[in-house]
Amino acid sequence: MGFPLRSILKANDLRGGVPEQWDAPQARALGVAFAEICDAEAAVVGHDMRVSGPSLADAFIDGLTSQGIDAIDLGMCSTDAAYFASGTRELPGAMITASHNPAGDNGMKVMGARARPIGRDTGLAQMVDRAEQLLSDDAAPSPAVPGRPGKRESWAVFPDYAAYLRSLVDLSGIAPVRIAIDAGNGMGGLVAEAVFGDAAGLAPLPIEIIPLYFEPDGTFPNHPPNPLDPANTRDVARAVKETGADLGLAFDGDADRCFVIDEKGQVTSPSAIAAIVASGLIARESEVRTPVIIHNLIVSKIVPEMIKAAGATPIRSQVGHAFIKEIMAQQGAVFGAEHSAHYYFRDFFFADTGILAAMHLLAQRDKAGRTVSELTDFYQPYTASGELNSRVADTAKAIDRIRQTFAEDEAAGIVKLDTLDGLTIDHWDSPPRWWANVRASNTEPLLRLNVEAADADIMVKVRDGIAQVLKSGEQGE
Repeated sequence: MGFPLRSILKANDLRGGVPEQWDAPQARALGVAFAEICDAEAAVVGHDMRVSGPSLADAFIDGLTSQGIDAIDLGMCSTDAAYFASGTRELPGAMITASHNPAGDNGMKVMGARARPIGRDTGLAQMVDRAEQLLSDDAAPSPAVPGRPGKRESWAVFPDYAAYLRSLVDLSGIAPVRIAIDAGNGMGGLVAEAVFGDAAGLAPLPIEIIPLYFEPDGTFPNHPPNPLDPANTRDVARAVKETGADLGLAFDGDADRCFVIDEKGQVTSPSAIAAIVASGLIARESEVRTPVIIHNLIVSKIVPEMIKAAGATPIRSQVGHAFIKEIMAQQGAVFGAEHSAHYYFRDFFFADTGILAAMHLLAQRDKAGRTVSELTDFYQPYTASGELNSRVADTAKAIDRIRQTFAEDEAAGIVKLDTLDGLTIDHWDSPPRWWANVRASNTEPLLRLNVEAADADIMVKVRDGIAQVLKSGEQGE
């Protein structure tokens, strides 16, 4: 008896409880379905440190090889290492991970050759539907190459991955720096030791690592692997202050996101990091062309403002890696950023990698001769609410209530409304300057609210007003 795979289908990937929503039989069916749509003779497959990861990866690989597709097994790795493998081998692939979700969850990010994103609307839903059909028919399809099962080979990817990242940003000549790093028992410890340290056999860098929770453990015994929650960055902030480190880094579970803590122990806005990284890349790229930078619609207004001021072109995107990667590839953008601390690079196959963003930050910090707080303060002129999550009975109805609240102001030209992703209300062109976005999460059953204003009092007023509309609407239904 199978599980309804549609229940774990999200906009950009698959995520759900194991074994409540999916398990090895479903993973095998997904492997067969992926073999049918990937149009390749081989694929790369990795998994993170979650307890269910090895069994799900094995089952997915079994499905692949049953169809004559060779599997390059990356074993336990970070998501960006899987992107690297797909990019350099020019092969499609899958990464078994639920990123920052709770320990009982697992999921899958699927990619085409050269780490091209495959989301719900670009093949993932088709793959899920085919897997459901296979499970309901309970009949194995014929191999894609009759009589020849695919081969399985292993690739310890971290040495090649680390060497490639170091080729993009040379940190060998920077002044010595001490970094407290919280891996949250996820993949960040292996990543940091490979790229910043000598675990991958590379020459040492002038970087001293102060490690927190580097041992991969999918039960997350210390705290959840979600640095977006302030409770999960307290330990690294404390370590920065107690050890006098120059900065801190906090990774999510699969290590494709990286949050920065300044030398004062304060968590830095991911939008500020985006602006710093973008400024360096724009300066380099402007020597040959006008750079294009992609940003999602909930980054701080400082990001597009800085991009324009630097002579580059900003382009706004929906939230989610599949959306932003697709636009980056279409536009040839040098960099892309999301306020969730996903950072995307043209030189990394248009894929996201937290450690590369950290490397660019270290290079910019050294070049400027400033502390992290001195660098980031310049790029944090506005007041943001942070992402506020709420559970509502019907996200579409809740968003429509907000739209109706501002309908008269829109008709009068006081605000601008757009529906690129959820609903954005923009009052930035005239005082008091503010904007707000309310949208359904791509990965969880939540409604997300973000507000930013040039004035703290206005931010609070707008935030609380929209929150009250949401609350009163739920009570009235």
